[in-house]
Amino acid sequence: MTGSELDRVTKAQLRTLESKNAEWVSKHLVMAGRLIDDEPELAFQHALAASRRGGRMAAVREAVGLTAYAAGHYGEALREFRTFRRISGSNLHLPVMADCERGLGRPDRALDLARSEDAQDLDATGKVELAMVASGARSDLGDVQAAVAELEIPQLDINRAFSYSPRLFRAYAAALEAAGRADEAERWSRQAVVAENALGVGDFAEPEIIDLVGDEEEPETAPRRQPADAEPADEKPADTEPADAAPADTEPADTAPADAEPADSAPEALPTDAAQETVPAPAGQEPADDAAGPSEAPREQPEQDTARPASMDAIFTEPGEVAPTRHGDD
Repeated sequence: MTGSELDRVTKAQLRTLESKNAEWVSKHLVMAGRLIDDEPELAFQHALAASRRGGRMAAVREAVGLTAYAAGHYGEALREFRTFRRISGSNLHLPVMADCERGLGRPDRALDLARSEDAQDLDATGKVELAMVASGARSDLGDVQAAVAELEIPQLDINRAFSYSPRLFRAYAAALEAAGRADEAERWSRQAVVAENALGVGDFAEPEIIDLVGDEEEPETAPRRQPADAEPADEKPADTEPADAAPADTEPADTAPADAEPADSAPEALPTDAAQETVPAPAGQEPADDAAGPSEAPREQPEQDTARPASMDAIFTEPGEVAPTRHGDD
């Protein structure tokens, strides 16, 4: 609690005070507002503490009056409300002043305030509150019929609901009950429930949600990350070749693989069909007819030598690929 929780109008009034006094007053006013419903006496003490350094401010005198009224100190409350009206020129709390007169056992003075010219300047809510106070004053004087009449004001409309309607309907029902008009009283009591339902208040109010962690935001759950070296499940590894593609180190079909034979054992390139039909000699072994020159390449081979070994087709062709047509097979 820092005191910055006050409304803007009250903060503007506090600027006229020295900074330390303004901080003192603001903190006590905040505490008075927080405690007025649950601990009105303690709230009244906080308001008195604020008045010691800000007693000339209308907001401070208003806070003292409201907390004194809540705590049942009607004399102090009436005095503070009069001071507030003198400083601010507002008749906002005229209904509460009239009720303080009732609390002090002076219902006739409460009726005087209800009939004063200042009462005509109140808004609709203020007029309803003052009418209920006047009805209570009539009841205090023992005039139950007049108590009913005090509540028969333009704001008493059974077909329309305003923020003040549920309380006004119940007050009118109580006055009718006291006057012996039970049937009418029951009707207005039911209508009060209907008005609360329409307004979403009372038993029909939305539940209040209180943030128990203050202004701190809960950390968001970070999405699970995959390891840096992990590949997505629906993607193939970067070094994986498609199923129908040849490996990266595979030579084309008409070229011997680099790792099929040692580099020094690869045969010399031969022209035309001799290159396809000659089986290379094993490494380190000289050919049998080394003296024969290129012109003496055997053109007529025995029939058993005209067919290429199956191992040669495996070297020069890919799996599933048709072996190239050799000259002489036509």
